[in-house]
Amino acid sequence: MNGVRRADANLVLTGFMGTGKTVVGQAVAQRLGREFVDMDELIVRRVGKPIPAIFAEDGETVFRRREAELCQELSQRSGLVIATGGGALIPEENRRRMRESGLVICLNASPEEILRRLEQADDRPLLNGADRRGKIEHLLERRREAYAAIPVQLDTTGLAPEEVVERVLALWEQWLSEAEEVILPVRAPGRGYEIRLGRGALRRLGEHIRSLGVKGVLAVVSNPTVWELYEAGVEEALRETGLEFFVALIPDGEAYKTLGTVSDLYERFLKGGLDRSGMVAAVGGGVVGDVAGFAAATYMRGVRLVQVPTTLLAMVDSSVGGKTGVDLPQGKNLVGAFHQPSRVVIDPDVLRTLPVVELRCGLAETIKAAIIGDPVLLERLEQTAAGESGPPPYEAWDWPWIVRRALAVKIAVVEEDPLEQGRRAVLNLGHTVGHALERVSGYTLRHGEAVSVGMVAEAWLAVLLGRCDPTLPERLTVLLNRLGLPTRLADYDPEAIWEAMQTDKKRQARHLRFALPHCPGDVFVTDQLRREDVLQALEFLKRA
Repeated sequence: MNGVRRADANLVLTGFMGTGKTVVGQAVAQRLGREFVDMDELIVRRVGKPIPAIFAEDGETVFRRREAELCQELSQRSGLVIATGGGALIPEENRRRMRESGLVICLNASPEEILRRLEQADDRPLLNGADRRGKIEHLLERRREAYAAIPVQLDTTGLAPEEVVERVLALWEQWLSEAEEVILPVRAPGRGYEIRLGRGALRRLGEHIRSLGVKGVLAVVSNPTVWELYEAGVEEALRETGLEFFVALIPDGEAYKTLGTVSDLYERFLKGGLDRSGMVAAVGGGVVGDVAGFAAATYMRGVRLVQVPTTLLAMVDSSVGGKTGVDLPQGKNLVGAFHQPSRVVIDPDVLRTLPVVELRCGLAETIKAAIIGDPVLLERLEQTAAGESGPPPYEAWDWPWIVRRALAVKIAVVEEDPLEQGRRAVLNLGHTVGHALERVSGYTLRHGEAVSVGMVAEAWLAVLLGRCDPTLPERLTVLLNRLGLPTRLADYDPEAIWEAMQTDKKRQARHLRFALPHCPGDVFVTDQLRREDVLQALEFLKRA
């Protein structure tokens, strides 16, 4: 393990000229949705003349000083893909700064390959004159020790740029996966917060909360099922850091996600001495997070909140984004507030204690995230589930990787639309049908199960509209069935589901809004659907 690493750390490509730093860096930045910085290009822009002119008129010493200044500047930023000049990280101080800012990968190539790639280049002042091969070999020998000091190396000889891109991305994923804990920052109105994801994170809960500067009492909200499993560990972690806390348990289940439960929490908060200098920690699944979050948002006009999700569904979805709320008899989440957490602490190890059915439900939300924004995640889920006679066991899944990839999709969407005014509606994929199904079933159908059926129904709806890859509904059906999730309506009446949709909180101006898939990684939102189209898609799921 390698301590704590930030998911928004810089990714730096360095190495000799002609090894592909710029071409590969641009493609990697596009794949990661990041800003790309070419150090040579930035220096040229700032100085106002090309590099050969800088060498000729100002001298190499001036150019290297500008490189050092730029290394210092860029190392203070985050979320960049940086391509350095070939000599930029030869000085040890420059290497140190860049390595402290993230992952540095040194691209290599053979002298013959470099010579071939630079055959037509006329902007390399260090190669001016005859005997380019000799100059390349001489420079490589001079820089050999400095390049070798960079731990992560990638030989690009004989590789197409696309192959190098894939290998760089694999090294990036490996670098993050090796971390004991990964920090995923979330930008939010007013202030951002961090998601701390790592095995054993629950044991460090006291450290996480103490580091947030809490001065008053901590109210730990959970339910009896969860608390029976984690009481000893959580209380020990809090006592080790000297935190004053009390525990408030709420009943288990969606049926208790009500204003009455919130009112009971207010009473417990008052009795326990919680004030605005304190904090609420929600330890549990989606219901605990939603109810405790809404109570925290409204008690004394708002106290700080830490989300500690213990279900896969809560980890990849409900704990992030600041949405809190409770249900009314007429529908789900009709009363609520946006209340961003001060931190989200996720320990994938707790998934070991989760019943198989709850893991399945969480995987439904994970598949939703993959359809919205991560085809690679969808492929990994399909590969893990392939060839199994039933749902793959807990040990078959790379949970830290899966949770991190699904969270990255959620973070990107909520950062773009923190208050659900536009883009965030794509997160409702499967939920317009799914929420209605939950109501029609009297909440005997779990949320993830309802979303599973909802995703297939809404994929077929998109096919009926001529806006979806026609193979996607069947692809989804196969994956969901392999995981033991439902994909048919069974005995539920399409007309009853349609009626249940009419009080959905996603309605706008009397129109139902649906998030529908074009293809994996591309989802669109529409409110221009006819009742007949929706019923036709639902009827198809009854006959399937």
